[in-house]
Formats: sequence, C-alpha cells, structure tokens
Amino acid sequence: MGNYVDNNLIKDEHVELETTYHWIIFCNLRALLTLFIAPMIDRYSDEFAITNRRVIVKTGLISRKTFEMNLSKIESVNVDQGILGRIFGYGTITIVGSGGTRETFPKIQNPLGFRKKFQELS
Repeated sequence: MGNYVDNNLIKDEHVELETTYHWIIFCNLRALLTLFIAPMIDRYSDEFAITNRRVIVKTGLISRKTFEMNLSKIESVNVDQGILGRIFGYGTITIVGSGGTRETFPKIQNPLGFRKKFQELS
C-alpha cells in the first residue's frame, strides 16, 4: 500500500499511519452488482495516510483526486460512527482545515486511531 504516498514524500518526511477502507464496503448493492470488483478497486487504489508533516489522501484509479494538508493547517479531525461502525470498527472521518475546508471520507477502517495519531502529531 502507499505507492502514491511513498512517491510524494518530501525531505525528512515519513509515514506515521496508513489506513484504508473497512471491509464493510463489500456489503452493499454496488458491490453485488459489480461482482465485488468496484469495492476491491477502491480498497486497493485509495490511500489514506498521516505523515509527520501532513495528511495525504488519494482516491481513484484512473482519474485521481488528492487531498493534502499540512498538520498545522488542520483545525480538527471529526469521527462519525453509527452503532454498526462502533461494533465493527469503521466510521467517517471529516477533516476541517483552517480556511473552512471540509473533506469527508466514509467507511474508513479504525477512524479513532486515525484521529488519535493526528492529535499526537499536532
């Protein structure tokens, strides 16, 4: 994992935490209709990482969307978990930047660990 992240690290930067989508993404109609290929592509092509300097998120296989923000520019990392998310260990993380930028990423594996690592580094 982390091909995009590893290729875009800057000098003296290293990865503190990497995560991906939770296996729950395989439990929906989209997965069933695509014979589980679409969620498999999402799980293995999308990257979520916290480095010692920034948060890096890359989504997409053919068309790519990236989100990179310095840790000092992030106001908060919010976690939303429903009851199933609490039981199975997944949730939605929302990263709020200092300029009001708000990015949401659903069904992330171990969202509380993601937020905890951000808080340790900031």
